[in-house]
This record gives sequence, structure tokens and C-alpha cells, in this order.
Amino acid sequence: MRPEADKVFKALADPTRRSLLDRLREQNGQTLGQLCEGIAMTRQAATQHLAVLEAANLVAVARRGREKLHYLNPVPLHEIGQRWIDTFERPRLRALEAIKQRAEESMTVIPSYVYVTYIDSTPEKVWQALTDADLTASYWGHSNISDWQVGSPWEHRRTDGSGVADVVGTVLASDPPRKLVTTWAEPSTPDAVSRVVFDIKPHGTIVQLTVTHENLPDEAALRAISGGWPAVLSNLKSLLETGSPLSEIPWRHLGE
Repeated sequence: MRPEADKVFKALADPTRRSLLDRLREQNGQTLGQLCEGIAMTRQAATQHLAVLEAANLVAVARRGREKLHYLNPVPLHEIGQRWIDTFERPRLRALEAIKQRAEESMTVIPSYVYVTYIDSTPEKVWQALTDADLTASYWGHSNISDWQVGSPWEHRRTDGSGVADVVGTVLASDPPRKLVTTWAEPSTPDAVSRVVFDIKPHGTIVQLTVTHENLPDEAALRAISGGWPAVLSNLKSLLETGSPLSEIPWRHLGE
């Protein structure tokens, strides 16, 4: 068994930690104080449990001003499902997923998406990979074009010479090499504006990159980017660690 899976199973073995994950599943992006409300747990105990969940990559942490927000990261659970469940129960799981999607479509909560990856690189190189037009073209299939100053426009421009931008937006925050925040919209639907936050921080000798895509217009957009971001970030990770991306064009834009 891989060490990553060991950490996941260890984290899930404790009922208190499962309870914390349930609370994040019900309402993602909670502070420590919010997680402690309504349960018999001190802040110190909750902090210790959250540290185990974060080490297992089941919980991602993002800062908003002075607040520290906690997000459920389902990727390790998905990987366990692929390894031990999908092969045997795929048809049934697909039926259950269809039911889940129909139920989610009736929700009125504005959806958001959080993805965490760990890269054997430096914060400076990760920042460059997110903002350099040539590098983004090599692993994303589009060039990210901007001067990356707060208030400046940015474009996610095709590399076929057409000059077409499939995504446009504005730089809301730029703190190299730690944080980049932009708005995100397709020119065909300019009123459907979401927000993407890139948090870059050292994690021992490697880098933790957290991508939070907020204020998505609907559940269809959430499903689209839920398939897109993992592909893009896997390509970015491969480029920085091996010198070449995994695939040529993993994801064109938000709507695909």
C-alpha cells in the first residue's frame, strides 16, 4: 500500500475526523470556530484532528484575510474509489452519480471547487508556470496573457494564431510568488463571472498549490471545471518535475 493511502485510511479511522469531514461536506470553507460550533470539542483538539486530515490531503486550507478556511478535498477518496471500487461497481456508481447530480442541480448554493496538488519545485517556478505565456501554452494549450498587475486585464488565448481568448478577466490580487486572484468569464457569457484563487506556499522541500474556483454560475460549470482543473494541474506538475507535460491540450476552456 502506498504511503499516501496509509495516511488517508489512518485519518478516516477516527470518528471525530470523519465528523469534521461531514461538516465540511455539508458546508465547505469553514473556519476553526465554525467547525467547533455544536460539537463537544476544544479548538486545540480540532486543530490536531485537522492537521491529520491536512497531512492526508483530505482537507485543504486557504486564507482569506485573517481567517483560515478549511475545504474538503475529495481527490484522495476518489483515488481510493478508482483503485478498489470502480473496477467492480462502476455501473452502480454511475447510476448513483446520476442521482446525485440531479439532486445537486436543485441546490441554490453558489458552487465552488478546490483542488490541492504538491509539486517538486519552488514557489517562484510555480508562479512562472501560471503566468508565463509560453509555459501556459505548453501544458494548458492556451497562453495566459497579462502584465499581472492588480486591475489589469488577462486573457486565456488560443495558440492557433487566431488571437481568440476563450476566457477573459481582471487581476484582483497579485503577490508573487505566493498568491494570484483573477476573475474568470467567457466572452460569450460576460455576466457569468467566477473567481480563481491560486495559493502557492512551501511544504517542506516541495510546493503546495491550492486552486479555488469560486462563484461558479451553476452546477454544469462546476462539473466542467471539476474535470478540467485536475488535468491542467497534472500537466503543470509533470512539466515542472519532468520537463514535459503529460498531454498536449488537456482542457480548452471553462465550458468544455
